[in-house]
Amino acid sequence: MAATPKIIVLDDDPTGSQTVHGCLLLMRWDLETLVMGLQDESPLVFVLTNTRSMTPQQANQITREVCRNLHQAIAQAGIDDFLVVSRSDSTLRGHYPVETDAIADEMGPFDAHFMTPAFFEGGRITRGGTHYLKMDGEPVPVHKTEFAQDSVFGYSHSYLPDYVEEKTSGRIAADQVGVFQLDDIRQGTLDQLMALSGNQCVAVDAETQADLDRFAQDVLTAAGQGKRFLFRSAASLLTALANLPPQPVSAEDMAQFTTHKSGAVLVGSHVQMTTKQLYRLLEDPDTVGVEVAVARLVDGTTEDHEQLLESTLSQAKQAHRDGKTPVIYTSRQELTFSSTDVRLTFGTAVSALLMDVVRGLPPTIGYLISKGGITSNDVLSTGLSLGSARLLGQILPGCSIVRTPETHSRFPNLPVVLFPGNVGDVDGLLTVYQRLR
Repeated sequence: MAATPKIIVLDDDPTGSQTVHGCLLLMRWDLETLVMGLQDESPLVFVLTNTRSMTPQQANQITREVCRNLHQAIAQAGIDDFLVVSRSDSTLRGHYPVETDAIADEMGPFDAHFMTPAFFEGGRITRGGTHYLKMDGEPVPVHKTEFAQDSVFGYSHSYLPDYVEEKTSGRIAADQVGVFQLDDIRQGTLDQLMALSGNQCVAVDAETQADLDRFAQDVLTAAGQGKRFLFRSAASLLTALANLPPQPVSAEDMAQFTTHKSGAVLVGSHVQMTTKQLYRLLEDPDTVGVEVAVARLVDGTTEDHEQLLESTLSQAKQAHRDGKTPVIYTSRQELTFSSTDVRLTFGTAVSALLMDVVRGLPPTIGYLISKGGITSNDVLSTGLSLGSARLLGQILPGCSIVRTPETHSRFPNLPVVLFPGNVGDVDGLLTVYQRLR
């Protein structure tokens, strides 16, 4: 049997590891860090590019830079066989086709690239080529959800061939996109996989993890026979490709990694579910809400930044001294922006403030919960200045927990939860908090 290929995941925010465990998350992509990640014993490695927070031009530049360094690292690490996954949002928000085009240019040629956005832990399935989000138990086409209205990554189609045509501005026409229907997947797609060529785009149906497990088996068999594939994927496909055993520490037992019952919670995400989860958490008497009035940063000055930072840290430190957990959250009011660039610039200013908050938290906090994908990436790479982190596993379906190294200068062995904005029910944030206490 052929050796399992190394699964190299370029993740556009840090939540793509939300179904796996034991692997490394790389926050940097210099040659030394990539070689270390490729040589790690886990079958997969994540490179956290954070490109979802960037402009298309920046996303293209970063993706190409990672791929060029990977070329050298793969040779240096002696890796013979690998698969590349462009991991992005299961509700179809992200820089497609910018990232897959860049990967294909730098690491191709590929026989096909697959659209596999199904993410079962978050209620996302694909049927008949159409992507759905389960809401109150009913499948809703994603273009009818709040996610399709995203001011940066909005779209108007749930049928994936139409979505591809829309996002590629017609370069890939809908009728050129293949669809592996559920019946195809369940009967086996090896013959179809072997016939693909020329970086054909194919949408993949999946309603259960077993569907993707079967698809992954056929993919690995085809790859072992020389086929080269690229994936634009949510997290559930990674579970199938890596075929990992159960995580060693259960979600309910993650408190064993905490160092103090009082931690800190940082909430940056603004989606509706996050706000509901936040208000539910704040009902707990051992939490203290610390609101950050980020509207002041829209046209803000250095002085605004410093005043907000001082006020936020003062309240957070007092809560910690009182034995309570500060819940630091960005103000919830909806802001409007004159352009996408202005919105992205504002996001950068908010992130800079929140990361200064992270750096200023008391070193005696027992854990940190980071709510929101981009927020979580910034926490790891900037707030905590990590080059890599080991993934302990999932503390809630779809919510990863990592730990800082014991050599960290301020927060050694600190458990950090990476909680995506659109994952979990209304009690999700409260459940994670209670498990860590």
